[in-house]
Amino acid sequence: MRFDASGKVSLDHIYTAPDPRTYFQVLRPLGYCVPQLAKPYFAKMIKEYRETERVAVPQVLDIGCSYGINAALLKYDATMDELYARYDGSGPDTRAGLLARDQDFSRSRSPAHSLRFTGLDASTSALAYAREAGFLDDTVHADLEADDPTPAQRERLAGTDLVISTGCVGYVTERTLTRVVEAQDGRLPWMAHFVLRMFPFGAVEDALADLGYRTTRVDEVFKQRRFAGPQERTRVLDSMAEAGVDASGLEEDGWLYAQLYLSRPQHP
Repeated sequence: MRFDASGKVSLDHIYTAPDPRTYFQVLRPLGYCVPQLAKPYFAKMIKEYRETERVAVPQVLDIGCSYGINAALLKYDATMDELYARYDGSGPDTRAGLLARDQDFSRSRSPAHSLRFTGLDASTSALAYAREAGFLDDTVHADLEADDPTPAQRERLAGTDLVISTGCVGYVTERTLTRVVEAQDGRLPWMAHFVLRMFPFGAVEDALADLGYRTTRVDEVFKQRRFAGPQERTRVLDSMAEAGVDASGLEEDGWLYAQLYLSRPQHP
């Protein structure tokens, strides 16, 4: 079992498989649920944006989108339980078979919300599957931590109305978010980020404030997943203690928890 610098177990392999089966089969025993918990908050923000800004079909950018899970939940009103069942190994045993079934799902399911989803991720295989399946409308394969977007990537990022994420902030920093905003040519998309409590958000909040945002944190905390074992629990709790984050009553009891940060443009 390998661990990253934060103490979390490395699950990199689940994001690079040619289809979502490994992703869901590894995360299901861990109770991974944050996209389901995030769904009503994202839906509320999208509704408010649509009504406030009078945009009929908002463009949503999902940072760290993997196989398009947030898009499937929001566009087609799917649930995590439904997705776990779709990829449990009992269905088609090839990528082509899974893809054909998911394309049928995307075509036949009436969209619960009129949305256009762009996914930003470092995994070409996850992006390709989500796009071909019809979960994502467009994709940006880039590492904006390391590099400015290319002209073609800027064009795909431009026009973003809302930016969401469910767990990538901490690995993704203010560098990525600043580059996304700078690709908008002066527009400031609304943002909602679910961030593990072990990762500080201060630098991101400060950078967004410099760009013209006001950030608020929702009081509630949200389960992300169970620890993958006692080693991960010990390592994460040690990291949190070093960072001065109190894990009592939360991570101490066996789950990783996230907090929700909402960032909107400050009005003059």
